This record gives sequence, structure tokens and C-alpha cells, in this order.
Amino acid sequence: MASKTFDHIESIYWVFTQLCNDQCDHCYNLSGPQGQRISLEDCLAIVDNLPASADRIILSGGEPLAEKQKLYAILDKLQEKYQGRTQIMLQTNGDLLNGKILDILIEKGVSRFDIASIDRYHKKQGARLMELADLFESRGVNGEDSAPLIKRDNFLHNYPLSWGYWGATEEMWLGGNWARGRALQKQIWKRDPNHNFCSILSGAIGFLDGRPDIPQEISIQLWQINPCCPGTKEAMGDARIEQVSEVMQRVAESPIFQKLNDGDPFTMGESVGISEDHARKRCGELQNVCLWCDEFFGKHYDIQKLQPKPQGETLES
Repeated sequence: MASKTFDHIESIYWVFTQLCNDQCDHCYNLSGPQGQRISLEDCLAIVDNLPASADRIILSGGEPLAEKQKLYAILDKLQEKYQGRTQIMLQTNGDLLNGKILDILIEKGVSRFDIASIDRYHKKQGARLMELADLFESRGVNGEDSAPLIKRDNFLHNYPLSWGYWGATEEMWLGGNWARGRALQKQIWKRDPNHNFCSILSGAIGFLDGRPDIPQEISIQLWQINPCCPGTKEAMGDARIEQVSEVMQRVAESPIFQKLNDGDPFTMGESVGISEDHARKRCGELQNVCLWCDEFFGKHYDIQKLQPKPQGETLES
């Protein structure tokens, strides 16, 4: 793994703002009208620090259209950097989307739109779906790919423009992974210690090298570089001031992150004396694999130094 370079990454999921016109109960990053933001200068620096090549970049929030001018500037910078060689996807709740904005987004290179609000947690609860379908059809945006594009062969597919939709369910987007943010505060996350979110799409599996049915994908939450969408307790690196490829190269040498790449948070601590039996026991007590991950990095392992924490207790099986 250490010999691999990361000048190319298949998929980058970037939440560049947590500002949102809605304030959903299930939101894992506390997006809302008071959501955290970073400056345009920081955003443009992050684009500079992205890998030289990427198959797709997903821009998300928060609500990306809540910071519309910043989004437009990011899109311009991405086109300057990648010259149309990267599929640009926009994940939006669709509330603020209209014909004028859609025309600008298409002109600036967005070729895939995912409406991520078709559920009971969002303000409009999917009520605009047919209106949005008509809007996309009026601009020639293909709607046959209704599900999110997750397979490699769907990147840069034959349709120049496409859109899809999805939403949160108790079984998935609240089922075992979103023990974060408002979902945790409001106690609506599903207790399911047997659900290994790390081993599925948007989890850490394959973040270093991908899998046959899952693209290599990293997450950037504002500036924080993560191996998964929910993110580790602390970031692997800071995309404002570090090259993403260099951060990836650094963590690729760690047996901890190699285990996360395998989708196995239960054995990630074995190299520093934390047994699988202990990990599974704690995961069961915490009722959530992501909460075990938080505990591991909070108590036992320093992500920045890539070494065990001095106060971490060595536990045998």
C-alpha cells in the first residue's frame, strides 16, 4: 500500500458548506441556517490541493445553493483545474433550484444532479419531486438513472446530463451510521451494533484503493479530509493547507487505516494492542460502529501523529 500514489482518486465527496435553508432532525453535520461555513479563499485553496486527477467530484452541504455564488466560483475553479475530465455532481435538497440556476449550473459543468430530500425529515418532504422532474426534463436532463451513481461504470456515462433522487430511511441513513450531529442530539439514530457502516459505500472501505463494486472515495467535510462520509473523530488532514494526495500517502502506511480500508473497524486496533474482542464488546455496548470508531480515536490513537496515545490502555482479548 505504501508504494501507491494518490495523484488520482476515483471519487471525492466534498461538503463545502454546512449552511442550509432547512434544519433536518437527522442531519449528521448540524447543517442549518446557522451551519458552519468556510471562506471562498479556503474553498479555492482546497481545489488547488485536490489530486491532479479525479473521476468524479460530488459537491454537497448543507445546501450548496444556500451559498450559490461560492458554488459558482468553485465550479469555475474545478473546470480550470480538470478541463472537463471530471464528472461534477451536485447533491442538493432541490428547494432553491429553478430554471435560471439550473442553466448556470449546467453551463458551469455540473452533469449529475442528486435530489437528496425525498423523505419525511426534510421540510418539503419530497413535495417538489414532480416539479423538479419537469424542470430537469425541460433542460434535457435524463431522469432514467433515478438512483445515485455509485458504480465505476456510471461515472462519465453516455448521458451528458442526468439526475436522480433519494432520501433518509430508518434502515439506511439513520440505520447504524448517523450517530452524529442532530440525529444523535435528538436520539433518532437506530441502535444497531451489527450494522458495519464501514464496509459499505460511503464508509471507509476502499478509500485507499477501491473495490470492484465500490469506488475509491474520500470525504472532505468543509476542510477535513476523512476516509468516510460520517468522518473519523479527527480529520486525517486539512485540505486548505495540505495536498490531499500527500495526506492519503501518509495514512496509507498506517495499519490502522489499512484495516479501515478493508472495512474492518473491529480489528483496526490490533497493531496497537486493542483486541477484536474488546472492539466488538464496546461496539455492542455503544450500539453503533461509528461510536466505537470515535472512542478508538479519542482514547487510543492519535490521527495526527499516527501513533498510539500515551493514555491509551492496552487491552488483551
